Amino acid sequence: MSFDYKKEYKEFYMPSRKPTIINVPPMNYIAVRGQGDPNTEGGEYKQSIGLLYGIAYTIKMSKNGNRWIEGFFDYVVPPLEGLWWQDGVQGVDYSHKEDFKWISLIRTPDFVTKADFDWALNEAANKKKTDFSKVEFLTYDEGLCVQCLHIGSYDSESATIQLMHEFMEKEGYALDISEKRFHHEIYLSDPRRVAPEKLKTVIRNPIVAL
Repeated sequence: MSFDYKKEYKEFYMPSRKPTIINVPPMNYIAVRGQGDPNTEGGEYKQSIGLLYGIAYTIKMSKNGNRWIEGFFDYVVPPLEGLWWQDGVQGVDYSHKEDFKWISLIRTPDFVTKADFDWALNEAANKKKTDFSKVEFLTYDEGLCVQCLHIGSYDSESATIQLMHEFMEKEGYALDISEKRFHHEIYLSDPRRVAPEKLKTVIRNPIVAL
């Protein structure tokens, strides 16, 4: 049976609908940086998703090719994630999506090294005849956060975020979004197949003790 990160690490991928405090360890990701409204058809954000999955599945299917990755085990590709921010905004302003800057992410297993990633870039570029130069190998040390499961449309996330912030302040923490710590979303549903009111999204914000 393939290793499923969502099931094995429920504290990171299946949190409660009530806010909780969590300490997130460093994780490695396949990443693409960009900016602009994620809903723009054919835009930079939607292009980034194709690039991410192209590399993610090249690594996963390396077992069937000529690349042996030391420590490899079969696994389910983890869900799509995103780090989001807007210059001059402490948090997220959904009324100005055109100002979004973002890093699209897919977690990689710990056995994947930078050398394995570089191989996957070349392999995917040669096989798919696509430019994958925007994709990078990123380690993100998230640290102390408040998180919650949001069910509903992305545009309705502000209500859940408000609950998270009220909870963290009650517990003695403050929001700590900065140039190195970001509003974080993990997408557990495919919006192409799930109605907006049923979408499941993990929302995670960095915090600091007061």
